[in-house]
Amino acid sequence: MKTLLTAASIGMIAFAPTFALAKEAMPPLNAPATFAGLASQLSPAVVNISSTQKAEIIDDATPEFPEFPPGSPFEDFFEEFMGKPNGNGGGMPSLPPSSLGSGFVVDAEKGYIITNNHVIRDAEKVRVTFNDDSTLKAKIVGRDEKVDIAVLQVETDKKLTAVSFGNSDVMRVGDWVLAIGNPFGLGGTVTAGIISARQRDINSGPYDDYIQTDASINRGNSGGPMFNLKGEVIGINTAIFSPSGGSVGIGFAIPSDLAQPIIKQLIEYGRTRRGWLGVRIQTVTEEIADSLGLDEPYGALVASVTEDGPAEAAKLKAGDVITEFAGKTIREMRELPRIVAETPIDEATSLKYWRDGKERTAKVTIGELEKAEEDGLLALNEPNKETKTKATEIETVGIHVTSLTKMLRENFNIGDDVTGVLVTKIDLQGEAASKGIDSGDVIVEINQQSVGSAKDVQDAIEKAQKDKHSSILLLVNREGDVRFVALKLDEQE
Repeated sequence: MKTLLTAASIGMIAFAPTFALAKEAMPPLNAPATFAGLASQLSPAVVNISSTQKAEIIDDATPEFPEFPPGSPFEDFFEEFMGKPNGNGGGMPSLPPSSLGSGFVVDAEKGYIITNNHVIRDAEKVRVTFNDDSTLKAKIVGRDEKVDIAVLQVETDKKLTAVSFGNSDVMRVGDWVLAIGNPFGLGGTVTAGIISARQRDINSGPYDDYIQTDASINRGNSGGPMFNLKGEVIGINTAIFSPSGGSVGIGFAIPSDLAQPIIKQLIEYGRTRRGWLGVRIQTVTEEIADSLGLDEPYGALVASVTEDGPAEAAKLKAGDVITEFAGKTIREMRELPRIVAETPIDEATSLKYWRDGKERTAKVTIGELEKAEEDGLLALNEPNKETKTKATEIETVGIHVTSLTKMLRENFNIGDDVTGVLVTKIDLQGEAASKGIDSGDVIVEINQQSVGSAKDVQDAIEKAQKDKHSSILLLVNREGDVRFVALKLDEQE
Protein backbone atom coordinates (compact mmCIF):
# COMPACT_ATOMS: atom_id res chain seq x y z
CA MET A 1 0.00 0.00 0.00
CA LYS A 2 1.41 3.37 -1.03
CA THR A 3 1.75 6.16 1.56
CA LEU A 4 0.73 9.63 0.40
CA LEU A 5 1.89 12.70 2.31
CA THR A 6 -0.44 15.66 2.10
CA ALA A 7 0.31 19.20 3.09
CA ALA A 8 -1.71 18.67 6.26
CA SER A 9 0.20 15.56 7.26
CA ILE A 10 3.50 17.30 6.68
CA GLY A 11 2.35 20.13 8.86
CA MET A 12 1.51 17.71 11.69
CA ILE A 13 5.00 16.21 11.56
CA ALA A 14 6.43 19.66 12.19
CA PHE A 15 5.10 19.58 15.75
CA ALA A 16 6.73 16.26 16.64
CA PRO A 17 9.39 16.39 19.39
CA THR A 18 11.98 14.81 17.09
CA PHE A 19 11.77 17.85 14.81
CA ALA A 20 12.45 20.20 17.72
CA LEU A 21 15.55 18.24 18.68
CA ALA A 22 16.83 18.33 15.08
CA LYS A 23 16.25 22.06 14.93
CA GLU A 24 18.30 22.65 18.08
CA ALA A 25 21.13 20.54 16.64
CA MET A 26 21.34 22.57 13.43
CA PRO A 27 24.04 25.27 13.28
CA PRO A 28 22.80 28.84 12.77
CA LEU A 29 22.52 29.83 9.13
CA ASN A 30 24.84 32.61 7.95
CA ALA A 31 22.39 33.91 5.36
CA PRO A 32 22.20 37.68 4.92
CA ALA A 33 18.81 39.33 5.15
CA THR A 34 19.62 41.16 1.92
CA PHE A 35 22.44 41.51 -0.60
CA ALA A 36 21.51 45.13 -1.33
CA GLY A 37 24.35 46.75 0.63
CA LEU A 38 26.96 44.45 -0.88
CA ALA A 39 25.62 44.93 -4.41
CA SER A 40 25.61 48.72 -4.02
CA GLN A 41 29.19 48.69 -2.76
CA LEU A 42 30.58 46.40 -5.46
CA SER A 43 28.65 47.37 -8.62
CA PRO A 44 30.75 50.48 -9.44
CA ALA A 45 33.81 48.23 -9.90
CA VAL A 46 32.08 45.94 -12.41
CA VAL A 47 32.15 46.97 -16.07
CA ASN A 48 30.56 45.95 -19.35
CA ILE A 49 33.00 45.11 -22.13
CA SER A 50 32.30 45.32 -25.85
CA SER A 51 34.80 44.42 -28.53
CA THR A 52 34.70 44.53 -32.29
CA GLN A 53 36.75 42.70 -34.88
CA LYS A 54 37.84 44.13 -38.22
CA ALA A 55 35.09 44.09 -40.81
CA GLU A 56 35.71 42.22 -44.03
CA ILE A 57 34.98 43.65 -47.46
CA ILE A 58 32.86 41.24 -49.46
CA ASP A 59 33.82 41.87 -53.08
CA ASP A 60 32.15 38.89 -54.72
CA ALA A 61 28.81 39.50 -53.03
CA THR A 62 28.35 43.14 -54.05
CA PRO A 63 24.84 43.53 -55.42
CA GLU A 64 23.99 45.45 -58.53
CA PHE A 65 22.85 49.02 -57.81
CA PRO A 66 20.67 51.22 -59.99
CA GLU A 67 22.24 54.14 -61.80
CA PHE A 68 21.46 57.63 -60.52
CA PRO A 69 22.13 61.05 -62.04
CA PRO A 70 25.44 62.64 -61.00
CA GLY A 71 25.07 64.53 -57.71
CA SER A 72 21.93 62.63 -56.73
CA PRO A 73 21.54 62.17 -52.94
CA PHE A 74 20.70 58.53 -53.65
CA GLU A 75 24.09 58.11 -55.30
CA ASP A 76 25.83 59.54 -52.21
CA PHE A 77 23.81 57.25 -49.98
CA PHE A 78 24.73 54.07 -51.80
CA GLU A 79 28.40 54.99 -52.06
CA GLU A 80 28.74 55.92 -48.37
CA PHE A 81 26.61 53.30 -46.68
CA MET A 82 26.36 50.41 -49.11
CA GLY A 83 29.91 50.44 -50.46
CA LYS A 84 28.96 50.82 -54.11
CA PRO A 85 32.02 50.55 -56.37
CA ASN A 86 33.08 54.00 -57.51
CA GLY A 87 35.66 53.13 -60.13
CA ASN A 88 38.42 52.58 -57.56
CA GLY A 89 37.23 49.11 -56.56
CA GLY A 90 35.53 48.24 -53.31
CA GLY A 91 32.57 46.27 -52.11
CA MET A 92 29.99 45.92 -49.42
CA PRO A 93 31.49 45.89 -45.91
CA SER A 94 30.23 43.07 -43.75
CA LEU A 95 29.05 43.91 -40.26
CA PRO A 96 32.02 43.70 -37.87
CA PRO A 97 31.77 40.79 -35.46
CA SER A 98 31.25 41.92 -31.88
CA SER A 99 31.45 40.45 -28.41
CA LEU A 100 29.80 41.43 -25.16
CA GLY A 101 31.11 40.46 -21.76
CA SER A 102 31.92 41.66 -18.28
CA GLY A 103 34.97 42.65 -16.28
CA PHE A 104 36.05 44.28 -13.03
CA VAL A 105 38.57 46.90 -11.92
CA VAL A 106 41.42 45.62 -9.73
CA ASP A 107 43.63 48.74 -9.71
CA ALA A 108 41.85 52.10 -9.59
CA GLU A 109 45.02 54.19 -10.03
CA LYS A 110 46.48 52.33 -13.01
CA GLY A 111 43.13 51.40 -14.54
CA TYR A 112 43.68 47.63 -14.73
CA ILE A 113 40.59 45.60 -15.57
CA ILE A 114 40.22 41.81 -15.60
CA THR A 115 38.05 39.81 -18.00
CA ASN A 116 38.06 36.54 -19.96
CA ASN A 117 40.32 36.16 -22.97
CA HIS A 118 37.45 34.88 -25.11
CA VAL A 119 35.58 38.15 -24.53
CA ILE A 120 38.26 40.16 -26.35
CA ARG A 121 39.72 37.46 -28.61
CA ASP A 122 40.72 38.85 -32.04
CA ALA A 123 39.41 42.27 -31.01
CA GLU A 124 40.37 45.33 -33.02
CA LYS A 125 38.71 47.72 -30.58
CA VAL A 126 37.75 47.23 -26.94
CA ARG A 127 35.43 49.55 -25.01
CA VAL A 128 34.60 49.50 -21.32
CA THR A 129 31.34 50.89 -19.97
CA PHE A 130 31.03 51.70 -16.28
CA ASN A 131 27.88 51.62 -14.15
CA ASP A 132 27.45 55.40 -14.61
CA ASP A 133 27.18 54.73 -18.39
CA SER A 134 30.51 56.39 -19.18
CA THR A 135 32.54 54.55 -21.82
CA LEU A 136 36.31 54.43 -22.30
CA LYS A 137 38.63 52.83 -24.82
CA ALA A 138 40.76 50.06 -23.38
CA LYS A 139 44.06 48.56 -24.47
CA ILE A 140 44.93 44.90 -24.06
CA VAL A 141 47.83 44.52 -21.63
CA GLY A 142 48.11 40.75 -21.88
CA ARG A 143 46.09 37.59 -22.36
CA ASP A 144 46.30 33.91 -21.53
CA GLU A 145 44.38 31.37 -23.61
CA LYS A 146 45.15 28.39 -21.40
CA VAL A 147 43.22 29.74 -18.40
CA ASP A 148 41.09 32.23 -20.39
CA ILE A 149 42.15 35.46 -18.67
CA ALA A 150 42.92 38.90 -20.10
CA VAL A 151 44.10 42.14 -18.54
CA LEU A 152 42.89 45.48 -19.96
CA GLN A 153 43.86 49.03 -19.08
CA VAL A 154 41.99 52.31 -19.34
CA GLU A 155 43.29 55.85 -18.94
CA THR A 156 41.00 58.35 -17.26
CA ASP A 157 40.98 61.25 -14.82
CA LYS A 158 37.79 60.00 -13.19
CA LYS A 159 38.04 58.17 -9.90
CA LEU A 160 37.56 54.44 -10.38
CA THR A 161 36.33 51.91 -7.86
CA ALA A 162 38.38 48.73 -7.50
CA VAL A 163 37.78 45.41 -5.79
CA SER A 164 40.30 43.04 -4.24
CA PHE A 165 40.85 39.31 -4.50
CA GLY A 166 39.99 36.89 -1.72
CA ASN A 167 41.18 33.37 -0.95
CA SER A 168 39.23 30.92 -3.09
CA ASP A 169 40.88 27.91 -1.45
CA VAL A 170 39.01 28.47 1.82
CA MET A 171 35.61 28.57 0.12
CA ARG A 172 33.40 25.58 0.87
CA VAL A 173 30.62 23.88 -1.00
CA GLY A 174 27.45 25.57 0.25
CA ASP A 175 28.99 29.03 0.86
CA TRP A 176 27.07 32.02 -0.45
CA VAL A 177 28.41 33.85 -3.51
CA LEU A 178 27.35 36.93 -5.45
CA ALA A 179 27.81 37.37 -9.21
CA ILE A 180 27.66 40.72 -10.99
CA GLY A 181 27.85 41.05 -14.76
CA ASN A 182 26.35 41.97 -18.10
CA PRO A 183 24.10 39.07 -19.19
CA PHE A 184 22.80 39.34 -22.77
CA GLY A 185 24.10 42.93 -22.90
CA LEU A 186 21.43 44.12 -20.47
CA GLY A 187 23.89 45.92 -18.20
CA GLY A 188 24.74 45.55 -14.52
CA THR A 189 22.89 42.53 -13.14
CA VAL A 190 23.29 40.96 -9.69
CA THR A 191 22.59 37.30 -8.93
CA ALA A 192 23.23 35.21 -5.83
CA GLY A 193 23.69 31.53 -5.11
CA ILE A 194 25.98 29.07 -3.45
CA ILE A 195 29.10 27.16 -4.38
CA SER A 196 27.81 23.88 -5.77
CA ALA A 197 31.16 22.13 -6.25
CA ARG A 198 34.87 22.79 -6.42
CA GLN A 199 37.79 21.64 -8.58
CA ARG A 200 35.62 20.96 -11.60
CA ASP A 201 37.39 19.78 -14.76
CA ILE A 202 35.28 20.70 -17.81
CA ASN A 203 37.99 19.86 -20.37
CA SER A 204 38.46 23.47 -21.47
CA GLY A 205 42.20 23.59 -20.85
CA PRO A 206 45.21 22.05 -19.10
CA TYR A 207 44.62 23.86 -15.81
CA ASP A 208 40.89 23.32 -15.25
CA ASP A 209 40.01 23.83 -11.59
CA TYR A 210 36.65 25.59 -11.73
CA ILE A 211 34.30 26.65 -8.98
CA GLN A 212 30.76 25.54 -9.83
CA THR A 213 27.84 27.69 -8.73
CA ASP A 214 24.07 27.82 -9.04
CA ALA A 215 24.05 31.64 -9.15
CA SER A 216 22.48 32.64 -12.47
CA ILE A 217 25.25 33.10 -15.02
CA ASN A 218 24.32 33.71 -18.65
CA ARG A 219 25.97 34.78 -21.88
CA GLY A 220 27.57 38.15 -21.25
CA ASN A 221 28.51 37.32 -17.66
CA SER A 222 31.85 36.02 -18.93
CA GLY A 223 34.74 37.84 -17.28
CA GLY A 224 32.63 39.17 -14.45
CA PRO A 225 33.47 38.69 -10.76
CA MET A 226 32.16 36.17 -8.25
CA PHE A 227 32.23 37.60 -4.73
CA ASN A 228 32.18 36.11 -1.26
CA LEU A 229 30.14 37.78 1.48
CA LYS A 230 33.15 39.95 2.39
CA GLY A 231 32.99 41.55 -1.04
CA GLU A 232 36.20 39.86 -2.22
CA VAL A 233 36.58 38.36 -5.69
CA ILE A 234 36.98 34.61 -5.30
CA GLY A 235 36.24 33.69 -8.92
CA ILE A 236 36.00 34.95 -12.51
CA ASN A 237 32.76 33.80 -14.16
CA THR A 238 33.76 32.02 -17.35
CA ALA A 239 31.44 29.29 -18.60
CA ILE A 240 28.02 27.71 -18.23
CA PHE A 241 26.57 24.31 -18.90
CA SER A 242 23.36 24.89 -20.79
CA PRO A 243 21.54 22.76 -23.36
CA SER A 244 19.19 25.70 -23.98
CA GLY A 245 21.72 28.55 -24.03
CA GLY A 246 20.32 30.09 -20.84
CA SER A 247 21.12 29.54 -17.20
CA VAL A 248 20.16 26.15 -15.78
CA GLY A 249 21.97 26.67 -12.51
CA ILE A 250 25.36 25.29 -13.56
CA GLY A 251 27.98 27.99 -13.96
CA PHE A 252 31.77 27.86 -13.68
CA ALA A 253 34.28 30.40 -12.40
CA ILE A 254 38.09 30.48 -12.43
CA PRO A 255 39.26 30.43 -8.79
CA SER A 256 41.03 33.59 -7.67
CA ASP A 257 44.01 31.60 -6.38
CA LEU A 258 44.58 30.24 -9.90
CA ALA A 259 43.97 33.61 -11.58
CA GLN A 260 46.12 35.91 -9.44
CA PRO A 261 49.59 34.62 -10.41
CA ILE A 262 48.59 34.77 -14.09
CA ILE A 263 47.26 38.32 -13.77
CA LYS A 264 50.47 39.39 -12.03
CA GLN A 265 52.57 37.96 -14.88
CA LEU A 266 50.39 39.55 -17.57
CA ILE A 267 50.75 42.96 -15.94
CA GLU A 268 54.49 42.58 -15.38
CA TYR A 269 55.54 40.88 -18.62
CA GLY A 270 52.55 41.22 -20.97
CA ARG A 271 52.48 37.42 -21.20
CA THR A 272 52.62 34.36 -18.97
CA ARG A 273 55.83 32.73 -17.73
CA ARG A 274 54.85 29.29 -16.50
CA GLY A 275 57.06 26.66 -14.98
CA TRP A 276 57.84 23.61 -17.13
CA LEU A 277 58.91 20.13 -16.07
CA GLY A 278 59.11 18.41 -19.45
CA VAL A 279 56.99 15.29 -19.00
CA ARG A 280 53.83 13.84 -20.48
CA ILE A 281 51.68 12.38 -17.73
CA GLN A 282 48.62 10.22 -17.33
CA THR A 283 46.26 9.09 -14.57
CA VAL A 284 47.30 6.34 -12.18
CA THR A 285 44.45 3.83 -12.27
CA GLU A 286 43.88 1.09 -9.70
CA GLU A 287 45.32 -1.45 -12.11
CA ILE A 288 48.45 0.66 -12.71
CA ALA A 289 48.88 1.30 -8.98
CA ASP A 290 48.63 -2.43 -8.27
CA SER A 291 51.13 -3.33 -10.98
CA LEU A 292 53.62 -0.76 -9.66
CA GLY A 293 53.21 -1.75 -6.01
CA LEU A 294 51.46 1.42 -4.87
CA ASP A 295 49.02 1.01 -1.97
CA GLU A 296 46.47 3.25 -3.68
CA PRO A 297 46.07 5.05 -7.02
CA TYR A 298 47.54 8.53 -6.67
CA GLY A 299 50.21 10.70 -8.25
CA ALA A 300 50.98 11.37 -11.91
CA LEU A 301 52.39 8.61 -14.10
CA VAL A 302 55.16 9.77 -16.43
CA ALA A 303 54.27 8.54 -19.92
CA SER A 304 57.32 10.10 -21.56
CA VAL A 305 60.11 12.54 -20.84
CA THR A 306 60.82 15.41 -23.21
CA GLU A 307 64.30 15.40 -24.68
CA ASP A 308 66.52 18.19 -23.29
CA GLY A 309 63.85 19.06 -20.70
CA PRO A 310 64.23 19.60 -16.93
CA ALA A 311 62.87 16.14 -16.08
CA GLU A 312 65.42 14.43 -18.32
CA ALA A 313 68.20 16.38 -16.60
CA ALA A 314 66.83 15.15 -13.26
CA LYS A 315 66.99 11.56 -14.63
CA LEU A 316 63.25 10.93 -14.51
CA LYS A 317 62.00 8.34 -16.97
CA ALA A 318 58.80 6.87 -18.33
CA GLY A 319 57.05 4.68 -15.76
CA ASP A 320 57.94 6.87 -12.77
CA VAL A 321 55.01 8.09 -10.67
CA ILE A 322 55.44 11.64 -9.33
CA THR A 323 53.86 11.61 -5.87
CA GLU A 324 55.03 14.95 -4.48
CA PHE A 325 56.22 18.20 -6.01
CA ALA A 326 57.57 21.25 -4.17
CA GLY A 327 56.33 19.78 -0.90
CA LYS A 328 52.78 19.24 -2.16
CA THR A 329 51.30 15.77 -2.41
CA ILE A 330 49.96 14.93 -5.86
CA ARG A 331 46.67 13.13 -5.23
CA GLU A 332 45.38 13.42 -8.79
CA MET A 333 47.27 13.66 -12.07
CA ARG A 334 45.72 17.02 -13.02
CA GLU A 335 47.10 18.71 -9.89
CA LEU A 336 50.70 18.47 -11.12
CA PRO A 337 50.47 20.82 -14.18
CA ARG A 338 49.09 23.66 -12.06
CA ILE A 339 51.66 23.26 -9.29
CA VAL A 340 54.51 23.13 -11.80
CA ALA A 341 53.12 26.12 -13.72
CA GLU A 342 53.10 28.22 -10.55
CA THR A 343 56.67 27.30 -9.63
CA PRO A 344 59.23 30.08 -10.30
CA ILE A 345 61.36 29.55 -13.40
CA ASP A 346 64.98 28.44 -12.82
CA GLU A 347 64.14 27.46 -9.25
CA ALA A 348 65.66 24.19 -7.98
CA THR A 349 62.67 22.21 -6.71
CA SER A 350 62.46 18.88 -4.95
CA LEU A 351 60.09 16.13 -6.00
CA LYS A 352 59.31 12.59 -4.93
CA TYR A 353 58.60 9.76 -7.31
CA TRP A 354 57.88 6.04 -7.18
CA ARG A 355 60.14 3.65 -9.08
CA ASP A 356 60.81 -0.08 -8.71
CA GLY A 357 58.68 -0.35 -5.59
CA LYS A 358 60.47 2.48 -3.75
CA GLU A 359 59.90 6.18 -3.20
CA ARG A 360 62.83 8.27 -4.39
CA THR A 361 63.68 11.97 -4.41
CA ALA A 362 65.17 14.24 -7.04
CA LYS A 363 66.06 17.90 -7.58
CA VAL A 364 64.83 19.53 -10.75
CA THR A 365 65.48 23.03 -12.12
CA ILE A 366 62.22 24.35 -13.55
CA GLY A 367 62.19 25.58 -17.13
CA GLU A 368 59.86 28.03 -18.88
CA LEU A 369 56.85 26.55 -20.64
CA GLU A 370 56.46 29.35 -23.17
CA LYS A 371 60.12 29.16 -24.20
CA ALA A 372 59.82 25.39 -24.62
CA GLU A 373 56.81 25.96 -26.87
CA GLU A 374 58.69 28.53 -28.94
CA ASP A 375 61.65 26.17 -29.29
CA GLY A 376 59.36 23.39 -30.49
CA LEU A 377 60.20 21.06 -27.60
CA LEU A 378 56.53 20.39 -26.86
CA ALA A 379 55.49 19.59 -30.42
CA LEU A 380 56.64 16.00 -29.95
CA ASN A 381 53.91 15.54 -27.35
CA GLU A 382 51.15 16.42 -29.79
CA PRO A 383 50.76 13.81 -32.54
CA ASN A 384 48.74 16.06 -34.83
CA LYS A 385 51.41 18.75 -34.93
CA GLU A 386 54.59 18.70 -36.95
CA THR A 387 57.46 17.83 -34.66
CA LYS A 388 60.78 19.52 -34.19
CA THR A 389 62.36 16.42 -35.75
CA LYS A 390 62.91 17.16 -39.42
CA ALA A 391 59.89 15.72 -41.17
CA THR A 392 59.75 15.42 -44.93
CA GLU A 393 56.60 16.19 -46.86
CA ILE A 394 55.55 13.58 -49.41
CA GLU A 395 53.17 15.67 -51.49
CA THR A 396 52.29 12.82 -53.81
CA VAL A 397 50.14 11.11 -51.16
CA GLY A 398 49.74 13.97 -48.62
CA ILE A 399 51.87 12.95 -45.65
CA HIS A 400 54.87 14.11 -43.61
CA VAL A 401 57.23 11.37 -42.46
CA THR A 402 60.37 11.07 -40.36
CA SER A 403 62.68 8.34 -39.10
CA LEU A 404 61.86 6.73 -35.76
CA THR A 405 63.88 7.90 -32.77
CA LYS A 406 63.88 6.87 -29.13
CA MET A 407 61.98 10.03 -28.20
CA LEU A 408 59.37 9.51 -30.90
CA ARG A 409 58.89 5.90 -29.85
CA GLU A 410 58.18 7.04 -26.29
CA ASN A 411 55.82 9.83 -27.34
CA PHE A 412 53.81 7.66 -29.73
CA ASN A 413 54.09 4.46 -27.65
CA ILE A 414 55.88 2.55 -30.41
CA GLY A 415 57.77 -0.58 -29.40
CA ASP A 416 61.43 -1.14 -30.16
CA ASP A 417 60.48 -4.11 -32.34
CA VAL A 418 58.56 -1.87 -34.77
CA THR A 419 60.57 -0.63 -37.76
CA GLY A 420 59.66 1.89 -40.43
CA VAL A 421 58.97 5.60 -40.75
CA LEU A 422 56.60 7.65 -38.62
CA VAL A 423 53.75 9.67 -40.10
CA THR A 424 53.89 13.00 -38.23
CA LYS A 425 51.28 14.96 -40.17
CA ILE A 426 48.69 14.40 -42.89
CA ASP A 427 47.06 16.58 -45.51
CA LEU A 428 43.34 16.24 -44.79
CA GLN A 429 42.62 16.60 -48.51
CA GLY A 430 45.29 14.10 -49.54
CA GLU A 431 45.13 10.48 -50.67
CA ALA A 432 46.54 9.08 -47.42
CA ALA A 433 43.86 10.79 -45.31
CA SER A 434 41.11 9.45 -47.57
CA LYS A 435 42.39 5.91 -46.90
CA GLY A 436 42.49 6.35 -43.11
CA ILE A 437 46.20 7.00 -42.59
CA ASP A 438 46.78 9.21 -39.55
CA SER A 439 49.62 10.83 -37.63
CA GLY A 440 51.25 8.29 -35.34
CA ASP A 441 51.01 5.48 -37.89
CA VAL A 442 54.23 3.68 -38.85
CA ILE A 443 54.82 2.78 -42.50
CA VAL A 444 56.74 -0.50 -42.36
CA GLU A 445 56.92 -1.35 -46.07
CA ILE A 446 56.12 0.15 -49.46
CA ASN A 447 55.54 -2.32 -52.25
CA GLN A 448 56.92 -5.09 -50.02
CA GLN A 449 60.21 -3.24 -49.51
CA SER A 450 61.22 -2.11 -46.00
CA VAL A 451 61.53 1.62 -45.42
CA GLY A 452 63.45 3.35 -42.64
CA SER A 453 63.75 6.95 -43.76
CA ALA A 454 61.92 9.65 -45.67
CA LYS A 455 64.34 9.08 -48.55
CA ASP A 456 63.29 5.44 -48.70
CA VAL A 457 59.67 6.54 -49.05
CA GLN A 458 60.49 9.04 -51.79
CA ASP A 459 62.63 6.48 -53.65
CA ALA A 460 59.83 3.88 -53.50
CA ILE A 461 57.28 6.34 -54.88
CA GLU A 462 59.63 7.52 -57.63
CA LYS A 463 60.32 3.93 -58.63
CA ALA A 464 56.60 3.15 -58.77
CA GLN A 465 56.01 6.21 -60.93
CA LYS A 466 58.95 5.32 -63.19
CA ASP A 467 57.47 1.83 -63.60
CA LYS A 468 54.14 3.43 -64.58
CA HIS A 469 52.30 2.13 -61.50
CA SER A 470 49.17 4.07 -60.56
CA SER A 471 49.30 3.08 -56.88
CA ILE A 472 51.58 1.89 -54.09
CA LEU A 473 50.95 -0.70 -51.40
CA LEU A 474 51.78 0.29 -47.82
CA LEU A 475 52.15 -2.00 -44.81
CA VAL A 476 51.06 0.15 -41.86
CA ASN A 477 51.46 -0.51 -38.14
CA ARG A 478 49.01 1.30 -35.87
CA GLU A 479 49.45 0.50 -32.19
CA GLY A 480 50.43 -3.07 -33.01
CA ASP A 481 47.69 -3.62 -35.57
CA VAL A 482 49.30 -4.23 -38.98
CA ARG A 483 47.38 -3.81 -42.24
CA PHE A 484 47.93 -3.13 -45.92
CA VAL A 485 46.76 0.15 -47.47
CA ALA A 486 46.83 0.97 -51.18
CA LEU A 487 47.32 4.62 -52.14
CA LYS A 488 46.77 6.11 -55.57
CA LEU A 489 49.58 8.20 -56.98
CA ASP A 490 49.10 11.60 -58.55
CA GLU A 491 49.02 11.37 -62.31
CA GLN A 492 52.27 12.48 -63.87
CA GLU A 493 52.30 14.90 -66.78
